[in-house]
Amino acid sequence: MYRSDNNNLHDHKIPAKQILELIESLGDDKLTAFFKQMDYTEKEKILYLYQKLYITPKYDKNGKLLPVSETDQLAAVIENGRIIFYIPNPSEKVQLAAVNQTGDAIEYIKNPSEDVQLAAVNNYSDAIGYIIEKGIIPSEDVQLAAVNKDGTAIHYIIEKGIIPSEDVQWAAVNQYGLAIRNIKNPSEKVQLAAVNKDGNAIDYIKNPSEDVQLAAVNKDGRVILYIIEKGITPSEDVQLAAVNKDVRAIRFIKKPSEKVKQLARGKGMKNV
Repeated sequence: MYRSDNNNLHDHKIPAKQILELIESLGDDKLTAFFKQMDYTEKEKILYLYQKLYITPKYDKNGKLLPVSETDQLAAVIENGRIIFYIPNPSEKVQLAAVNQTGDAIEYIKNPSEDVQLAAVNNYSDAIGYIIEKGIIPSEDVQLAAVNKDGTAIHYIIEKGIIPSEDVQWAAVNQYGLAIRNIKNPSEKVQLAAVNKDGNAIDYIKNPSEDVQLAAVNKDGRVILYIIEKGITPSEDVQLAAVNKDVRAIRFIKKPSEKVKQLARGKGMKNV
């Protein structure tokens, strides 16, 4: 391959823009192989890294180019975590600094340790999606950290065929009740946590028990409509709880008992 006398990375006949676009399209896991394919010298690789990290190249007293130090790498990723993309084989310390700056930096880290995974999802719950895309099944601790940060993160776990434990499911709906829409056959414990967080979650629950119905209408009386739309005739206790929470709930009840009507009248509802 042609090189100019100064042996600079950008002096190749291939336009620099084209090289950079290709590197970015390949991604972190193919970066080293790409450099080998292009037959860059070690000096060129080091100069390239200095450039991408916005660091002035450093030389020893004999004028020999020094590798980019871990200290400089840390300074770079603390400023911009995603710049770890350009660092070959970053140490765990550098990886942690990168994901602590921005959790989605884990997209560019090969085989991240559990500590790195935890740091990433604690910073950015959706980072669990990048972890799973690497073929890694995140531990329960990592899953819990993600859904405790944002319950919607459970959909990344489920859509990849991973069955989250009941504890993970519970944590997800406890953080965001409507996350139950992503969960198949949730236990009653999970159902109760979901409707206690958001009564509207009952819309996504098949055949809810009376206890789940009661919990839902105690959170939001008008969700009795979702129960009725499932073909369920709510018990008098559920009707009373719904009307007691929100008197407008009586509008959804086709044949309220006299006791339910009396409660509604006592709350100011007329013509019942």
